[in-house]
Amino acid sequence: MFLSQIRIMNNHLNNQIIDNASIVSRNLSSEELYEISHKNGEGQLSKHGALVVKTGKHTGRSANDKFFVKENDNKDKIHWGDTNVPISEENYQKIARSFLEFAKGKAIYAHDLMGGADRNHSLKVTIITEYAWHGLFARHLLVRPTSEEVESFIADFTIINFPSLKMDPKFHGTNSETAIIVNLKEKVILISGTEYAGETKKSVFTLLNFLLPEKKVMPMHCSVNAGNDGDSAIFFGLSGTGKTTLSADPKRSLLGDDEHGWSDDGLFNFEGGCYAKLIRLSEEAEPEIYQTTQMKGTVIENVIMKENGLLDLDDNSLTENTRGAYPLDYIPGVIKSGKANHPKNIIMLTADAFGVLPPIAKLSPDQAMYHFLSGYTAKVAGTEIGLSNEPQATFSTCFGAPFMPRNPIEYGNLLKEKISKYNVDCWLVNTGWSGGVYGVGERISIKNTRRLLDAALSGELSNVEMRKDKNFGFFVPLEVNGIDGSVLDPRSTWADVSEYDLQAKKLVSMFIENFIKFESDVEEKILNSGPSQI
Repeated sequence: MFLSQIRIMNNHLNNQIIDNASIVSRNLSSEELYEISHKNGEGQLSKHGALVVKTGKHTGRSANDKFFVKENDNKDKIHWGDTNVPISEENYQKIARSFLEFAKGKAIYAHDLMGGADRNHSLKVTIITEYAWHGLFARHLLVRPTSEEVESFIADFTIINFPSLKMDPKFHGTNSETAIIVNLKEKVILISGTEYAGETKKSVFTLLNFLLPEKKVMPMHCSVNAGNDGDSAIFFGLSGTGKTTLSADPKRSLLGDDEHGWSDDGLFNFEGGCYAKLIRLSEEAEPEIYQTTQMKGTVIENVIMKENGLLDLDDNSLTENTRGAYPLDYIPGVIKSGKANHPKNIIMLTADAFGVLPPIAKLSPDQAMYHFLSGYTAKVAGTEIGLSNEPQATFSTCFGAPFMPRNPIEYGNLLKEKISKYNVDCWLVNTGWSGGVYGVGERISIKNTRRLLDAALSGELSNVEMRKDKNFGFFVPLEVNGIDGSVLDPRSTWADVSEYDLQAKKLVSMFIENFIKFESDVEEKILNSGPSQI
């Protein structure tokens, strides 16, 4: 079946790309894409049949290369700034022409897929890829339409991903040879100059984050799981905080590990798969995710494979951001419908490398909005090139600033409304360091974090005595069964409590400074719910 049969509204570029290509394969199966990827030398097969690929110099997102076309229809809806950078319609046309030229004589692949398991709110996307393995990745990560849906498929947006196409910054108006160009008016996203497959996944997420708030649907960078009684939980968190690891709980069913929507009908997954970090993955601590690395068809990015075909998950010689992409049904007990009830609990994850925050704290709705808008975690040496040994605070609004085109206050207000409407308990969970800063203290164990999460999700913490944290104002349990009491009070774990107080003062100052940009847009009670200097 050839792509000329695709019916796409309002997207002339898509049809021209198709006409220019020599061979266009449409909606190949995962098995076919897997075989083609191996046959074409796009990746190697591990001993267990995973497809192992390398993404060259781009082993993560190219945040500085993403642009929104500034056009009259949508320019007033975009929150322009460091993460939403404009590019002119004139430069977009130059870039589009380069895509057309590049497609001439090429063999390309197209995939009709969906973002969103709830068909009332899903986005139909046709993804055109230069590489077969990018198509396999897209089929793993997005929702696959039924055969009936494919027959009547009309795409809302098209994403075209040509890694071998390089931009000329002086001619195209880009920052480098890499570009991710979002044109909301023309309903197209163009990706070039990067082999990192996560750009395609995050492009769909960006579109949903733009479109859904107008329907009063909350788009979220989060994982979700549910207990046997259907009690669902949302896990917000930036990369490295444990969002994927902690949601893959053998006692609970997984809805998804990264992107979800919250409508009046409940929660729904944007995706059909998972994109897990693999560096130093532990079979003992993360058995469900570890097992996927030994399954045929899993796409493994930038992991070193030994001569015997086994993966070395501890080797970070290519990047700390090693990844595995696999369909949701590779995880046992997954919620196959892609939908779940309204949440009973919201968990906001942070990896505090300053050793200040407690391992768990109860948040009021106002505090939840404050911490949601703050989106705090900390980066440490080894996670990114160029980082010093000192921890660096990271504040990513809504726990996903690079993918949020609208004003953060829109998302914050929508979340607060839903927390209040559905009476949701909110928690801040620190998966970072205790007993000292990074390099001095120790990382809080996954075992302890899971015990605390179990206590929160089961309602056990509803009946325990709590103390008010003097720096942040939230409430911290004094005792939790199975947890050493000293763990709950980070100050007591430091050898020198005066050093803790200095670090706490430093972190509070960073929170306050970061939140200045929201002062004119949020209610006073939200401002007052944050940390305060003593």
